[in-house]
Amino acid sequence: MGIFDFLAGEFIDVIHWTDDTRDTMVWRFEREGHAIKYGAKLTVREGQTAVFVHEGQIADVFTPGLYMLETNNMPILTTLKHWDHGFKSPFKSEVYFVNTTRFNDLKWGTKNPIMCRDPEFGAVRLRAFGTYTTRITDAARFMSEIVGTDGEFTSDEISFQIRNIIVQAFSRIVAGSGIPVLDMAANTADLGKLVAAEITKVVADYGLSIPEFYIENISLPEAVEAAMDKRTSMGIVGNLDNYMKFNAAEAMSNPASGVGGAMGAGLGAGMGLAMAQQQAQSGPWGAQPAAAAPIAPPPPPVEHVWHTAVNGVTEGPFSLATMGQMVARGTLTRQTHVWTQGQDGWLRAEEVSELARLFTVAPPPPPPA
Repeated sequence: MGIFDFLAGEFIDVIHWTDDTRDTMVWRFEREGHAIKYGAKLTVREGQTAVFVHEGQIADVFTPGLYMLETNNMPILTTLKHWDHGFKSPFKSEVYFVNTTRFNDLKWGTKNPIMCRDPEFGAVRLRAFGTYTTRITDAARFMSEIVGTDGEFTSDEISFQIRNIIVQAFSRIVAGSGIPVLDMAANTADLGKLVAAEITKVVADYGLSIPEFYIENISLPEAVEAAMDKRTSMGIVGNLDNYMKFNAAEAMSNPASGVGGAMGAGLGAGMGLAMAQQQAQSGPWGAQPAAAAPIAPPPPPVEHVWHTAVNGVTEGPFSLATMGQMVARGTLTRQTHVWTQGQDGWLRAEEVSELARLFTVAPPPPPPA
């Protein structure tokens, strides 16, 4: 190997990156101690950005295209190295390729429940999860704020921080939205837009954006969901008596299935006992008319008690028997005003049918002497 071949091997004249992964956000071009040749070719493909870092400082940023690394294409690096226009020395800057395509199907979720005040259920705890996409919009800022000197940076290394930002924004927006829990499923799209706008303000400082954000589910604790399921079931069932009869009939039609089988067996035994009693009552000559059930006597009539009003003074209450004695003594006359519960105001005794009979039994007053 000649000296010129050796020197040629010490320089890099082609720089490019072909990404064969789905999660690499930043990849450092491996120089392996070799210097980059002045006039080397730099290929930046669509969805990539190349960042040159010289002595720990970001020098130049190249968007997609084919570049000849010369002083006119690297103004910042030329200034840092104090190159004159005629000086064509190799350089040992580091080259980082930044993936600017979208990273899809990234997951987020609430690690702990979010306390909210619901207008219908009061204080409730909510959980939520979904997906989002992220994209590097400012390669230089992303390099300086997040990556640093990491030779290979993946989306997993930043997703944890983004998830924390999402959960914080989601908690604040949902708690302050005032949307009832039962209506949140119909408003997930609007909530997602609000959360995405809030997140974008924060991640912009990292050189990132959130092109898409989705809320897939908002759920209550299992105990609350079970209570809501029972409430829904009661609304669907309607008449509980008919529902119990239906379940009993279903259990009898399938006596071999679990709990329903045991219920059906019990019902079958009860029906068998009832049939045996009917057969015993019918006797050997066929069915006999069953004895009529005794008719319960009607309830006794309610006995009234009475009040009297004489010269503006009320007395009582008096039973009907006492009122009869008062008629016999002459202290109760036909013109005496009386009242009992349920009567519309005071009436004369002779106007009340129940008391009028007392005057027909009692003798009239004696004639004057």
